Amino acid sequence: MTGDGALARLIRSSAGGGTAAAGEVCDLCAAPVPGDHRHLYDTAEAEVRCACGPCSVLFAGDGAGGGHHRLVPRRRVRLPRLDTAALGVPVGLVFFVPRADGTVTAEGPSPAGAMRWEVDAATWRRFATGYPELASLEPEVEALLVNTVQGLDHHWIVPVDDCFRMVAVVRSEWRGLSGGARVWPAVEEFFAELTERS
Repeated sequence: MTGDGALARLIRSSAGGGTAAAGEVCDLCAAPVPGDHRHLYDTAEAEVRCACGPCSVLFAGDGAGGGHHRLVPRRRVRLPRLDTAALGVPVGLVFFVPRADGTVTAEGPSPAGAMRWEVDAATWRRFATGYPELASLEPEVEALLVNTVQGLDHHWIVPVDDCFRMVAVVRSEWRGLSGGARVWPAVEEFFAELTERS
């Protein structure tokens, strides 16, 4: 599951519910997968990969599977409002991913894909001490997802594949220089679906 194909397939899988999308297969064994299949995060390539049920079991649990694939969790937790201004990221729609080496990246969607910033590690540690829920984030595969655009107030712990899906929604709906009329309603719909799935 790579490049633009990864984003397109995430859009199809989120829209497809529990039914198999045409041509969707496990990226490990090529078995067909249903629309609600699990994902693996490839830490070497920084990509999300599709996994069938049997292959996903191989990567369940601490240290399972080995190598550079991590099973993406499924929990979604709405958090109270967080003051993320101290993190120094100049956008209102962004996700923060702690990495296994202790660094933290912030990524925001754009028409061309995700923009990435490095968050100062000491600043993140100070920020996270004020919000104990953030200590439970699984490095690489879970993120703090924030949306404060147009007065919204969304702060979530989500699987990293949700973040890639959100980037895909913005990329597919963006029109012109400012985004056009479709992108922000699509983002609101994305967050409404998060609430339904949590």
